[in-house]
Amino acid sequence: MAYSLLIYDDNIKLCQSLTLLLDSVPEFAVKASFQNCDRVEQDLADYLPDIIIMDIDMPGIGGIKGVERAKTFSPACSVVMHTVFDDDQRIFDSICAGADGYLLKNTHPLKLIQSLQEMAEGGAAMSPFIAKKVFTFFRKNDKGKTEYHLTGREQQILEWLVKGHSYKMIAGECGVTIDTVKKHLQNIYHKLHVNCATEAVAKALIHKIVKVE
Repeated sequence: MAYSLLIYDDNIKLCQSLTLLLDSVPEFAVKASFQNCDRVEQDLADYLPDIIIMDIDMPGIGGIKGVERAKTFSPACSVVMHTVFDDDQRIFDSICAGADGYLLKNTHPLKLIQSLQEMAEGGAAMSPFIAKKVFTFFRKNDKGKTEYHLTGREQQILEWLVKGHSYKMIAGECGVTIDTVKKHLQNIYHKLHVNCATEAVAKALIHKIVKVE
């Protein structure tokens, strides 16, 4: 079954282009597009999307408030910010609001599709340039070595996450269910004091919490 998407962007031509692109991929089905996210909760109730592609600079409440409302209403729905903005404040405001990924609008169409596929399977969608900014942020805010008291299983799952594995792939490697993986990840996020997979990966790399070959 295809993953259902909603697109929020006040650029109508871009919405049309994204719809054509994603509808050409069997794994995706765009249900609707909107020029603002003022009614995002109602849209979620109407269409039950798996993924939202969200612009930041839109009329009304804007994308950052939109992702916050979307994740509050439907935490299971993945939201990727799709924007021209690459400044630190907007990136981290988006992540703190609950965004599961952050892609620049100049991302190659094939990379966009790949990133959305990975995010649908539990990964984190992020442009390389944005990833570098995230890592830099954590490096600047490194207060020294900290013990995070991860269990052996949590350490193992975090290592797979850093290597880019989806929830499904991690479940297969560890011989557990996807729900079990999700429960472990929630414990990991709590212990690392982060909110999502993107932040967890960045912190794991910066603080050398896991070994990556």
